[in-house]
Formats: sequence, C-alpha cells, structure tokens
Amino acid sequence: QVQLVESGGGLVQPGGSLRLSCAASGFTFSSYSMSWYRQAPDKRELVASITSNSGTTNYADSLKGRFTISRDNAKNTVYLQMNSLKPEDTAVYYCGVRRGGINYWGKGTLVTVSS
Repeated sequence: QVQLVESGGGLVQPGGSLRLSCAASGFTFSSYSMSWYRQAPDKRELVASITSNSGTTNYADSLKGRFTISRDNAKNTVYLQMNSLKPEDTAVYYCGVRRGGINYWGKGTLVTVSS
C-alpha cells in the first residue's frame, strides 16, 4: 500500500543546508499532490506542498525564500531543499499525501540545526 520513506536529515549548523528526499510507492505518485510536514516539540505544521505536475507550490509563510519543494515524477520522489537553516527549523520532517480521503505519512527524518 502507500509507503513514504524520508531521508536526508541530520545535524547541520545554523545557516547550513540540507536536502530531504521522500521516496513514494503504493500509489500513482504523479497523480497526487505531495506535502512536507514537520513536528517540533511544540507543534506540527505544514511546511510545503506541491501539486502533481509541479505547477503550484505552497509554503509556510516563515519558510518562503528558504525552503523549496520539488518533485521528480519519474523517480516517485519529492524533495525539500532547506537553506539558511535556523535552530527553530529543528524537527522531524514528514512526507505526506492524501489519497482516497486518507492522509498518509512516512516515519520522518530528523533535522537538527545546532552549532
């Protein structure tokens, strides 16, 4: 069934960059919008989303200009490029999709921004 596997997290210093990847399977990836969420100790929030054809992207207001979501439908993969990272970006990042009225997400990848 639906499977989402995130990778690319790790420890990075403030101002650094990371690229997260999410490998998707179990559904027709190219037909669905994809999203990145993050879970910090205080809250869960939508980071970014992208439509099936990459025509439209949305970002949390605080992340515009620093984060970029993209996808490669041929690889069934969605990416999150994170630049100028700040300590407050520290969180577990999850890849998500809504299919058949159900929200699916992966197990997440931890991003820690610390000096």
